[in-house]
Amino acid sequence: MIPQRSRSGLWEIDRRGLVAARTRGHSPTRDQLIARFSCLGQHGAVWLATGLTCAALDRRKRSRWSEATATVAGTYLLNSALKLLVRRPRPQLPGLPALSSTPTQLSFPSAHASTSFAAAALYSRLGLPAGGLYALAGGLSLSRLYLGVHYPSDVLAGALLGGAVAALHPA
Repeated sequence: MIPQRSRSGLWEIDRRGLVAARTRGHSPTRDQLIARFSCLGQHGAVWLATGLTCAALDRRKRSRWSEATATVAGTYLLNSALKLLVRRPRPQLPGLPALSSTPTQLSFPSAHASTSFAAAALYSRLGLPAGGLYALAGGLSLSRLYLGVHYPSDVLAGALLGGAVAALHPA
């Protein structure tokens, strides 16, 4: 839980955003589908698999695909280090338990968001359709709010981190 002194107006906006995500549009079937969908982003799996597959299939850009994929993996490691540094606990809303398990109890920033937005930026530069990549990145990121395992600020920070890492990567 966040200490009382930290509960500012921004904290309240964050909490309200999470409550809205956890209380609107839910059904048992939708909850199960979104939990399964969200698993694609665990540890950046869908993004690492995509990058490795493209590296294997695109001989002309193999080294660029390998570098981009390694950058996505590095984004995940950087995100994990930041979680250990910040140590923000996962959300705990009374009466609204998380709908998915998580590998750690640390929340900030979202690794789903950071790896997703890094991959979307990097892989679109290599020729994959940006619209589809960013739609998947956004969906995976928002799934974490729906499932109640991240605050909106965790997801925003993760998306910004992923975008920043991609921006620093040579084209």
